[in-house]
Amino acid sequence: MTARGVWLSLAVTGVYLFLIVPIVIVILAALNAGNYLAFPPQGFSLRWFIRAAETEPFLRSFLFSLKLAGWVTVLSTVLGTMAALYVVRHAARFRDLLRLAIVAPLQFPAILTGIALLIFFLATGIGTRGMRALLIGHTLVSLPYVFLTVSAVLAGFDRSLEEAARSLGAGPLTTFRRITLPLIKGAVISGALFAFITSFDQFPISLLLVSVGNTTLPIQLFDYLRFSFDPAAAAVSTVSVLMSVAIVLIVDRLVGLQAVSWSAPR
Repeated sequence: MTARGVWLSLAVTGVYLFLIVPIVIVILAALNAGNYLAFPPQGFSLRWFIRAAETEPFLRSFLFSLKLAGWVTVLSTVLGTMAALYVVRHAARFRDLLRLAIVAPLQFPAILTGIALLIFFLATGIGTRGMRALLIGHTLVSLPYVFLTVSAVLAGFDRSLEEAARSLGAGPLTTFRRITLPLIKGAVISGALFAFITSFDQFPISLLLVSVGNTTLPIQLFDYLRFSFDPAAAAVSTVSVLMSVAIVLIVDRLVGLQAVSWSAPR
């Protein structure tokens, strides 16, 4: 291996360590048997996971985050799939412009998107009461993942089966339900899983659009750390990290992680 290759390998290793080490520290801190959030851990125990599960605010915000992420997943999946079908197959002249507009929330810092949404809701009188503002904000940043995964599959889609079905008398909806959807379902499910975890872990937008009685788990965790400094917070973070890792592994199994990258075929 050349000197350049050695330095490149060291740089890549350093980047991976920079990303992984903080997660490992959080997981070890969650297993700490001591009374305070500390590293290295003072023994190992699962008592802080039990404490977090028995804490009412954590349980309530966890259930609300699941409910919110569920609705966001449904909306993002339907709208993202419809947008991908239109952009890939029907948008000719404005295809690149539409694609750029749909994935724009991924290009901007989430805090800026949250500020823009907050100003919009207040200026139009919609307000941030209830779950409506959070639902719109989370859908806005989750939809691009569905759009990218479905677009990547549709770009290399063989339409001969659809044409055969149409020639045999099947209508557009029947063709989509019986031919197209089964062939792209892996991408749709992968996009839906990414949309779910994006909403579940969303913090900047939730911080600006949250209302009384509708606190998400990341916001509850943030509030908890302002007044308490025990490993229960690390236990909650560990559960969230494990959910994210499980979803990434499922997506990689279904369509491969390259399908959700901006450089994927479109």
